[in-house]
Amino acid sequence: MNELPLGGAWRQAHMGYWLTRASARFDARVLALMSRNDSTPLALANLAARGYLTASHVHITQHLSLAGSRLTELAARAGVSKQAMGKLVDQCEAWGLVQRQPDLRDARACRVVFTEAGLSWLKAFKEAVTQAQTELQEAVGNEVATVMAIGLEAYAA
Repeated sequence: MNELPLGGAWRQAHMGYWLTRASARFDARVLALMSRNDSTPLALANLAARGYLTASHVHITQHLSLAGSRLTELAARAGVSKQAMGKLVDQCEAWGLVQRQPDLRDARACRVVFTEAGLSWLKAFKEAVTQAQTELQEAVGNEVATVMAIGLEAYAA
């Protein structure tokens, strides 16, 4: 049987390791770009620049519907627990990024929606992702970036 030894470089040389490192680098670059973007509300830019806003907070940006989402929907889309998402929403609400509104379809529930500042944050997020993707393409080349995107999309599906 061809088993990997327990020690050795394989622990830092497998696909999951590189995906995690690449994702962390991409998220850090997006947040850095957002902290310097004129579309980002100043208070949020300062929080991002100081490291208070993290990739975890980007989950809200990535997964919150423009029409608003229930907390359970938001947590499911982000792949985190309802409790963890609730804490993120609490922070983002305190920072003026989102707000809770009554859910007109269910009086027991509320919807999380972007505020005006949150929509500006979303615009800055889009610009930062576009820039970070361009930088990735320049670093690895268009062909490699295209293969990466196709492969990751197929793997994640």
